[in-house]
Amino acid sequence: MTATTTATTTATTTVTATMTATMTTPAAHRSAELEHRITQDPGRFRVLTGDRPTGPLHLGHYFGTLRNRVRLQDLGVDVFVLIADFQVLTDRDTAERLQEYTDGLLLDYLALGIDPARSTVFNHSSVPALNQLLLPFLSLVSVAELGRNPTVKDEIAHSRQSAVSGLMYTYPAHQAADILFCKGNVVPVGQDQLPHLELTRTIARRFNERYGNVFPEPDALLSAAPLLLGTDGTKMSKSRANSVPLGATADETARLIKGATTDADRHITYDPDTRPGVSSLVLLAALCLERDPHEVAAEIGAGGAAVLKRTVTDAVNSHLAPYRARRAEYAADLTYVRSVLRTGNERANALAERTLEEVREAMGTFR
Repeated sequence: MTATTTATTTATTTVTATMTATMTTPAAHRSAELEHRITQDPGRFRVLTGDRPTGPLHLGHYFGTLRNRVRLQDLGVDVFVLIADFQVLTDRDTAERLQEYTDGLLLDYLALGIDPARSTVFNHSSVPALNQLLLPFLSLVSVAELGRNPTVKDEIAHSRQSAVSGLMYTYPAHQAADILFCKGNVVPVGQDQLPHLELTRTIARRFNERYGNVFPEPDALLSAAPLLLGTDGTKMSKSRANSVPLGATADETARLIKGATTDADRHITYDPDTRPGVSSLVLLAALCLERDPHEVAAEIGAGGAAVLKRTVTDAVNSHLAPYRARRAEYAADLTYVRSVLRTGNERANALAERTLEEVREAMGTFR
């Protein structure tokens, strides 16, 4: 949905402006400066972003990250999109649906506007040189630094396992390899992911100080994306079975939204602090309709939850109809879809091998 993605909609602008106004930290100022530099000279930048193939992408991904990837691509930034299949192993015992979920990610990327001619889609398991960077990177950080990383703590908390594998603790170093193998210098993140990226910057800095200048210290491009709650009123997540998948049918979407949590107040208002469930639904409708959420809430007014959910359902299904049509077309030709990944892996492999050669030479192990 490239046209929708690159357009600045009324609803998105309203929400983004509100959130940006509250982001007054030094990191937020650096991010704003980075955004300005990207728009001035996009060819200087390379973005690394991606997803774990653990389930279908959903509306939270779409409004939170996917549209921004296409925006950056369309600006002229070199975008790398990682399908992090090795990271599925960090908190799951099996990966029996890995091919299905990988195909699903590819279908979503293509249908939403990721252009294989301008962006590179690849996966961990097909780029050995990337993963080989994990060993020297682990030598540059302590066990304590890995263990206190907030992202690792959160992953452990939601792993639903009685014991946590050692691989889980390598997650931050592996992500550093993801970013640095291609010399990525921009990483789109949320405020809560800054400590994770800071460890990547630390690894790059320590490597350069010890062995010579090889890696950039990537900067964070902070997301001001609106927060959409799941149907149960908590954070929308693939693992919590509370999301509305992008690939759902119109009927499935209606069923999921009908079961969403609201509250006892029949009069609909937009007040995220006191009415999070209702307000998230209002916001979702507003984003799809490209309108201000307060206006959407005012129009529904005394219509109650039933009218709200019907409004949201109609808005989502209308907004996603073009995407779903394109996704169905791509799904009819999985040979092409999988060839996109093979081509991306070839480019990623070439870059990873060159980077690994630089690393070996810098460390004195070049042969």
